[in-house]
Amino acid sequence: MSIFDRKFGKNFLKLVPTNPGVYQILDINSQLIYIGKAKNLRRRLGQYRNARRIKKHRKMQKIIRDATQIQFEVCSSNLEAELLETRLIQINRPKWNIAGAFYFLYPLIGMKQCQGMLSFVYTTHPELFEDYLFFGAFRSRGISGEAFFNLMKLLKYVGHIIPRSKSKPQLRVKHSYVYSFRQIPPEWMDIWSAFWKGQSKDALEILVLALIENAGARKTPSTIQEQLNSLKRFWRHEALPLAQALNLSGHSSYPLSQLDRDPVFLRFRHLNKSVRSGQFNCDNLV
Repeated sequence: MSIFDRKFGKNFLKLVPTNPGVYQILDINSQLIYIGKAKNLRRRLGQYRNARRIKKHRKMQKIIRDATQIQFEVCSSNLEAELLETRLIQINRPKWNIAGAFYFLYPLIGMKQCQGMLSFVYTTHPELFEDYLFFGAFRSRGISGEAFFNLMKLLKYVGHIIPRSKSKPQLRVKHSYVYSFRQIPPEWMDIWSAFWKGQSKDALEILVLALIENAGARKTPSTIQEQLNSLKRFWRHEALPLAQALNLSGHSSYPLSQLDRDPVFLRFRHLNKSVRSGQFNCDNLV
Protein backbone atom coordinates (compact mmCIF):
# COMPACT_ATOMS: atom_id res chain seq x y z
CA MET A 1 0.00 0.00 0.00
CA SER A 2 1.32 3.47 -0.91
CA ILE A 3 2.05 6.06 1.75
CA PHE A 4 -0.70 8.18 0.14
CA ASP A 5 -3.32 5.46 0.68
CA ARG A 6 -2.15 4.79 4.22
CA LYS A 7 -2.55 8.43 5.16
CA PHE A 8 -5.72 9.38 3.29
CA GLY A 9 -7.44 6.09 2.50
CA LYS A 10 -7.82 4.01 -0.68
CA ASN A 11 -11.06 5.77 -1.60
CA PHE A 12 -9.85 9.34 -1.08
CA LEU A 13 -9.42 10.14 -4.77
CA LYS A 14 -12.96 8.94 -5.56
CA LEU A 15 -14.23 11.85 -3.46
CA VAL A 16 -12.14 14.41 -5.34
CA PRO A 17 -13.95 16.12 -8.25
CA THR A 18 -12.51 16.39 -11.75
CA ASN A 19 -13.10 20.16 -11.85
CA PRO A 20 -10.47 22.90 -11.82
CA GLY A 21 -9.52 23.97 -8.32
CA VAL A 22 -6.96 24.57 -5.62
CA TYR A 23 -5.68 22.01 -3.13
CA GLN A 24 -4.02 22.73 0.21
CA ILE A 25 -1.78 20.25 2.02
CA LEU A 26 -1.34 20.53 5.79
CA ASP A 27 1.02 18.89 8.26
CA ILE A 28 0.42 17.31 11.67
CA ASN A 29 0.19 20.79 13.26
CA SER A 30 -2.49 21.86 10.73
CA GLN A 31 0.06 24.20 9.13
CA LEU A 32 -0.10 24.73 5.39
CA ILE A 33 2.96 23.24 3.75
CA TYR A 34 1.91 23.41 0.10
CA ILE A 35 -0.73 25.05 -2.10
CA GLY A 36 -1.31 23.95 -5.67
CA LYS A 37 -3.79 24.37 -8.49
CA ALA A 38 -5.09 21.94 -11.10
CA LYS A 39 -7.24 21.85 -14.19
CA ASN A 40 -8.44 18.47 -12.92
CA LEU A 41 -8.13 18.05 -9.14
CA ARG A 42 -8.53 14.27 -9.14
CA ARG A 43 -5.89 13.75 -11.83
CA ARG A 44 -3.43 16.09 -10.12
CA LEU A 45 -3.76 14.56 -6.67
CA GLY A 46 -3.51 11.13 -8.30
CA GLN A 47 -0.02 12.13 -9.38
CA TYR A 48 0.93 12.49 -5.71
CA ARG A 49 -0.47 9.02 -5.05
CA ASN A 50 1.55 7.52 -7.89
CA ALA A 51 4.77 9.46 -7.30
CA ARG A 52 7.82 7.26 -7.83
CA ARG A 53 11.38 7.43 -6.61
CA ILE A 54 12.65 9.52 -9.49
CA LYS A 55 14.02 13.05 -9.51
CA LYS A 56 10.97 14.82 -10.93
CA HIS A 57 8.70 13.22 -8.29
CA ARG A 58 11.00 13.93 -5.34
CA LYS A 59 9.21 17.08 -4.23
CA MET A 60 5.78 15.39 -4.29
CA GLN A 61 7.11 12.53 -2.20
CA LYS A 62 8.54 14.89 0.42
CA ILE A 63 5.28 16.85 0.60
CA ILE A 64 3.20 13.69 1.12
CA ARG A 65 5.67 12.44 3.71
CA ASP A 66 4.97 15.60 5.78
CA ALA A 67 1.24 15.72 5.06
CA THR A 68 -1.65 14.68 7.28
CA GLN A 69 -4.53 16.52 5.56
CA ILE A 70 -5.49 17.46 2.01
CA GLN A 71 -8.19 20.06 1.45
CA PHE A 72 -9.47 21.30 -1.90
CA GLU A 73 -11.71 24.00 -3.31
CA VAL A 74 -13.45 23.77 -6.67
CA CYS A 75 -13.20 26.77 -9.01
CA SER A 76 -15.27 27.72 -12.03
CA SER A 77 -12.27 27.93 -14.37
CA ASN A 78 -8.56 27.29 -14.59
CA LEU A 79 -7.92 31.04 -14.40
CA GLU A 80 -9.93 31.34 -11.20
CA ALA A 81 -7.91 28.44 -9.76
CA GLU A 82 -4.61 30.10 -10.68
CA LEU A 83 -5.70 33.43 -9.16
CA LEU A 84 -6.86 31.75 -5.95
CA GLU A 85 -3.63 29.75 -5.71
CA THR A 86 -1.58 32.94 -6.14
CA ARG A 87 -3.55 34.81 -3.49
CA LEU A 88 -3.28 31.97 -0.97
CA ILE A 89 0.47 31.59 -1.54
CA GLN A 90 0.98 35.33 -1.05
CA ILE A 91 -0.95 35.23 2.22
CA ASN A 92 0.39 31.99 3.69
CA ARG A 93 3.82 31.47 2.09
CA PRO A 94 3.93 27.68 2.70
CA LYS A 95 7.40 26.17 3.01
CA TRP A 96 7.14 24.16 -0.22
CA ASN A 97 5.93 27.11 -2.33
CA ILE A 98 8.65 29.38 -3.69
CA ALA A 99 7.26 30.96 -6.86
CA GLY A 100 5.10 33.95 -5.98
CA ALA A 101 5.63 33.66 -2.23
CA PHE A 102 8.14 36.50 -2.12
CA TYR A 103 6.26 39.03 -4.26
CA PHE A 104 7.40 41.79 -1.88
CA LEU A 105 10.92 41.40 -3.32
CA TYR A 106 9.82 42.43 -6.82
CA PRO A 107 11.81 45.59 -7.58
CA LEU A 108 10.64 48.97 -8.82
CA ILE A 109 12.72 51.70 -10.46
CA GLY A 110 12.06 55.35 -9.65
CA MET A 111 13.17 58.71 -11.04
CA LYS A 112 12.89 62.36 -10.05
CA GLN A 113 14.19 65.73 -11.20
CA CYS A 114 15.05 68.32 -8.60
CA GLN A 115 17.37 71.34 -8.50
CA GLY A 116 19.19 70.44 -11.67
CA MET A 117 19.72 66.81 -10.64
CA LEU A 118 18.29 63.65 -12.14
CA SER A 119 17.98 60.93 -9.50
CA PHE A 120 17.32 57.21 -9.83
CA VAL A 121 16.34 54.63 -7.21
CA TYR A 122 16.18 50.84 -7.31
CA THR A 123 14.08 49.54 -4.42
CA THR A 124 11.54 47.07 -3.09
CA HIS A 125 10.13 49.79 -0.82
CA PRO A 126 8.66 52.46 -3.11
CA GLU A 127 6.46 53.76 -0.28
CA LEU A 128 9.59 55.23 1.35
CA PHE A 129 10.37 57.42 -1.68
CA GLU A 130 7.21 59.49 -2.04
CA ASP A 131 8.73 62.14 -4.31
CA TYR A 132 9.83 59.66 -7.01
CA LEU A 133 7.98 58.61 -10.15
CA PHE A 134 8.02 54.79 -10.09
CA PHE A 135 7.97 52.10 -12.77
CA GLY A 136 7.28 48.37 -12.39
CA ALA A 137 6.91 46.25 -10.41
CA PHE A 138 9.33 44.02 -12.29
CA ARG A 139 9.66 40.29 -11.68
CA SER A 140 13.31 39.44 -12.24
CA ARG A 141 15.67 41.00 -9.72
CA GLY A 142 18.57 39.70 -11.77
CA ILE A 143 17.59 41.27 -15.08
CA SER A 144 16.21 44.49 -13.53
CA GLY A 145 19.12 45.00 -11.15
CA GLU A 146 21.73 44.34 -13.81
CA ALA A 147 20.11 46.86 -16.16
CA PHE A 148 19.74 49.50 -13.45
CA PHE A 149 23.31 49.32 -12.14
CA ASN A 150 24.80 49.18 -15.63
CA LEU A 151 22.85 52.30 -16.58
CA MET A 152 24.27 54.06 -13.53
CA LYS A 153 27.78 53.17 -14.76
CA LEU A 154 27.00 54.43 -18.25
CA LEU A 155 25.52 57.71 -17.00
CA LYS A 156 28.87 58.53 -15.38
CA TYR A 157 30.15 59.15 -18.92
CA VAL A 158 27.26 61.49 -19.68
CA GLY A 159 26.79 63.47 -16.45
CA HIS A 160 28.46 64.19 -13.13
CA ILE A 161 27.55 61.72 -10.36
CA ILE A 162 26.85 63.15 -6.91
CA PRO A 163 28.84 61.31 -4.19
CA ARG A 164 26.62 59.19 -1.95
CA SER A 165 28.09 60.89 1.11
CA LYS A 166 26.14 63.98 0.08
CA SER A 167 22.84 62.12 -0.27
CA LYS A 168 20.05 62.99 2.10
CA PRO A 169 19.91 60.62 5.12
CA GLN A 170 16.26 59.78 4.52
CA LEU A 171 17.16 58.30 1.14
CA ARG A 172 19.49 55.69 2.66
CA VAL A 173 17.09 52.79 2.94
CA LYS A 174 18.22 49.18 3.37
CA HIS A 175 18.19 47.24 0.10
CA SER A 176 17.50 50.45 -1.83
CA TYR A 177 20.01 52.19 -4.08
CA VAL A 178 19.94 55.86 -4.99
CA TYR A 179 22.08 57.62 -7.59
CA SER A 180 21.96 61.31 -8.53
CA PHE A 181 23.55 63.08 -11.49
CA ARG A 182 24.09 66.65 -12.57
CA GLN A 183 24.57 67.80 -16.16
CA ILE A 184 22.12 65.24 -17.52
CA PRO A 185 19.88 66.75 -20.24
CA PRO A 186 16.53 67.61 -18.57
CA GLU A 187 14.55 65.89 -21.35
CA TRP A 188 16.07 62.56 -20.32
CA MET A 189 13.55 62.34 -17.50
CA ASP A 190 10.73 61.79 -20.00
CA ILE A 191 12.85 59.70 -22.36
CA TRP A 192 13.88 57.22 -19.68
CA SER A 193 10.40 57.21 -18.17
CA ALA A 194 9.10 55.93 -21.51
CA PHE A 195 11.81 53.26 -21.52
CA TRP A 196 11.07 51.93 -18.02
CA LYS A 197 7.37 51.94 -18.85
CA GLY A 198 7.86 49.87 -22.01
CA GLN A 199 6.56 52.61 -24.28
CA SER A 200 9.71 53.51 -26.23
CA LYS A 201 13.33 52.42 -26.37
CA ASP A 202 14.53 55.70 -27.92
CA ALA A 203 16.47 56.24 -24.69
CA LEU A 204 18.96 53.57 -25.77
CA GLU A 205 19.69 55.25 -29.10
CA ILE A 206 20.13 58.62 -27.42
CA LEU A 207 22.41 57.09 -24.80
CA VAL A 208 24.56 55.42 -27.47
CA LEU A 209 25.01 58.73 -29.29
CA ALA A 210 26.08 60.42 -26.05
CA LEU A 211 28.57 57.63 -25.29
CA ILE A 212 30.12 57.84 -28.76
CA GLU A 213 31.01 61.46 -28.05
CA ASN A 214 32.80 60.54 -24.78
CA ALA A 215 36.50 59.65 -25.06
CA GLY A 216 36.43 57.53 -21.90
CA ALA A 217 33.54 55.42 -23.15
CA ARG A 218 35.25 54.87 -26.50
CA LYS A 219 38.25 53.29 -24.75
CA THR A 220 36.22 50.29 -23.48
CA PRO A 221 33.81 49.41 -26.31
CA SER A 222 33.30 45.76 -25.29
CA THR A 223 32.39 46.69 -21.70
CA ILE A 224 30.06 49.44 -22.88
CA GLN A 225 28.36 47.01 -25.28
CA GLU A 226 27.79 44.46 -22.51
CA GLN A 227 26.22 47.13 -20.33
CA LEU A 228 23.97 48.27 -23.18
CA ASN A 229 22.99 44.65 -23.84
CA SER A 230 21.73 44.33 -20.26
CA LEU A 231 19.40 47.27 -20.90
CA LYS A 232 18.17 45.60 -24.08
CA ARG A 233 17.48 42.41 -22.10
CA PHE A 234 15.53 44.41 -19.55
CA TRP A 235 13.43 45.98 -22.31
CA ARG A 236 12.72 42.59 -23.92
CA HIS A 237 12.04 40.57 -20.77
CA GLU A 238 10.66 43.09 -18.28
CA ALA A 239 9.57 46.50 -19.60
CA LEU A 240 7.80 45.41 -22.81
CA PRO A 241 6.00 42.34 -21.33
CA LEU A 242 4.74 44.44 -18.42
CA ALA A 243 3.38 47.10 -20.80
CA GLN A 244 1.68 44.43 -22.91
CA ALA A 245 0.18 42.75 -19.85
CA LEU A 246 -1.25 46.02 -18.56
CA ASN A 247 -2.66 46.99 -21.96
CA LEU A 248 -4.34 43.66 -22.69
CA SER A 249 -5.66 43.02 -19.19
CA GLY A 250 -7.07 46.54 -18.89
CA HIS A 251 -5.31 47.16 -15.56
CA SER A 252 -5.26 50.95 -15.29
CA SER A 253 -3.31 51.50 -12.06
CA TYR A 254 0.39 52.32 -12.47
CA PRO A 255 2.90 51.53 -11.17
CA LEU A 256 1.72 47.97 -10.74
CA SER A 257 1.99 46.98 -7.09
CA GLN A 258 4.15 44.04 -6.09
CA LEU A 259 1.05 42.27 -4.76
CA ASP A 260 -0.90 42.69 -8.02
CA ARG A 261 1.87 41.79 -10.45
CA ASP A 262 1.40 38.02 -10.58
CA PRO A 263 -2.43 38.16 -10.86
CA VAL A 264 -2.19 40.67 -13.72
CA PHE A 265 0.21 38.42 -15.61
CA LEU A 266 -2.02 35.39 -15.05
CA ARG A 267 -4.93 37.26 -16.64
CA PHE A 268 -2.65 38.46 -19.42
CA ARG A 269 -1.52 34.95 -20.32
CA HIS A 270 -5.10 33.68 -20.42
CA LEU A 271 -6.30 36.62 -22.50
CA ASN A 272 -3.31 36.28 -24.82
CA LYS A 273 -4.22 32.64 -25.45
CA SER A 274 -7.81 33.69 -26.17
CA VAL A 275 -6.65 36.33 -28.67
CA ARG A 276 -4.42 33.84 -30.48
CA SER A 277 -7.18 31.24 -30.65
CA GLY A 278 -9.76 33.80 -31.80
CA GLN A 279 -11.92 33.34 -28.71
CA PHE A 280 -11.32 36.77 -27.18
CA ASN A 281 -14.22 39.04 -26.31
CA CYS A 282 -14.73 42.08 -24.12
CA ASP A 283 -16.17 39.98 -21.30
CA ASN A 284 -12.69 38.51 -20.75
CA LEU A 285 -11.56 41.84 -19.34
CA VAL A 286 -13.97 41.64 -16.40
